[in-house]
Amino acid sequence: MSFTPPPPPVFTGENYHIWVVKMKTYLQAQDLWNVVENDAEPPPLRANPTIAQIRIMARNSPKQAWEKLKEEFMGSDKTKQQQLINLRKDFENLKMKESETIKQYSDRIMATVNSIRLLGEDFSESRVVEKVITTFPEKFE
Repeated sequence: MSFTPPPPPVFTGENYHIWVVKMKTYLQAQDLWNVVENDAEPPPLRANPTIAQIRIMARNSPKQAWEKLKEEFMGSDKTKQQQLINLRKDFENLKMKESETIKQYSDRIMATVNSIRLLGEDFSESRVVEKVITTFPEKFE
């Protein structure tokens, strides 16, 4: 019985923040993250489409390809700042809907919080808990 590793996550141009976490995990599992992070020399090509795809891109190294994707899909510092402003505003305006379950509401909160964290901002668990508790509808009091 042989083990076939899963294929690398495919980036379609959408949901960069999710893809980047999956791809980093994939590359770490394949012992290739050092190639990207430290611009190390990649191992000789074998039947590994991930490295081949990275080399095909118009970059000289996997690290440069990774940085280009990061720049293009995460945006500039100015873009990230604007995204953070919008996400903070979204977080502050979140309220539980009458038709929503606690699980659905907490999922909505965590989606926003995770987006904020992916942009590099610290966001405490106590702030999340406070948001949940203070925005429940009256029927939960």
